[in-house]
Amino acid sequence: MKLFELQAFGIEHLKRAERPAPEPDADEVMIRIRAVSLNYRDLLLVQGKYNPRLNFPRVPVSDGAGEVVAIGEKVTAWNIGDRVVIPFMPAWLDGELSAAKASSALGGDVDGLLQEFVVIRADALLPLPPPFSFEQAAALPCAAVTAWNGLFVSGNLQPGQTLLLQGTGGVSLFGLQFAKIAGATIILTSSSDAKLERVRAMGAHHTINYRTEPDWEKRVLEITQGRGVDLTLEVGGVGTLAKTLKATAYAGHISLIGVLTGISGELQIGHILHKALTVRGIYVGSRAMFAAMNAAITQHNLEPVIDRVFSFDETLDAFRHLESAQHFGKIVIRFN
Repeated sequence: MKLFELQAFGIEHLKRAERPAPEPDADEVMIRIRAVSLNYRDLLLVQGKYNPRLNFPRVPVSDGAGEVVAIGEKVTAWNIGDRVVIPFMPAWLDGELSAAKASSALGGDVDGLLQEFVVIRADALLPLPPPFSFEQAAALPCAAVTAWNGLFVSGNLQPGQTLLLQGTGGVSLFGLQFAKIAGATIILTSSSDAKLERVRAMGAHHTINYRTEPDWEKRVLEITQGRGVDLTLEVGGVGTLAKTLKATAYAGHISLIGVLTGISGELQIGHILHKALTVRGIYVGSRAMFAAMNAAITQHNLEPVIDRVFSFDETLDAFRHLESAQHFGKIVIRFN
């Protein structure tokens, strides 16, 4: 089978290769991958910033969808030809996250989905939300489930509450779509006026260009009449967290998701203590969360925002496009 494997850190060391196709065990399913999507985590891994002690070679990319081509002898839930999407952590079916569940995250300590065939435990898989394409379904496992968890499972977002979103990557745009159907008031920041215009068309109630308004937390407080937001999907990391703490209301909630500005730095915890804030780390979510999210997607006819679809042969170009940060929504790679 064809695949791309990382042979050393750097996009230039992501090389096309071939390996024997895997065979499913008794409780596994073999899937022909039809499309994958990229997350910032995938870029960090390739750059050597996610796991500097990574063992080479490693097949990257966590998110994908495809069709069942072989099943293990104990599998009864799936048939050959079924269209399936693969969760980010196949071992996290439900309940709280654990070390064992986290260790199953694809494209990290274990090989990911940038390969023609994979074998996955049968009980982890989900059917594609009708009438999604493989490309649309491939956009869901990490970014969409992360947004769903951060908003509703951990964040307990309620109708009428105010939400702060940062940027126009996958998590933030899924967050915008989900929060809109939940009846929340949405504030979104970006450095691009063109992107802000697009999110307003999608339903964002207030937008802030953080380049022209670097003290954007003050603008958030103005919009909320000094109260602050009830919930933030914090994707920036340490570079934006201090401002987010100021922009969040008393007893508010911060779903801490991303590391776009880094993972370490000085942090003043006074606002967390004085305002009784909840800061909760979000590491994607379980299969059960994925299933609940898919039900909402189907009910409300939501579609992922896909920036661009690359061919398998254009995989390096797809990573460079992600690195450029010019995208709006998800970057997808379609297998030939």
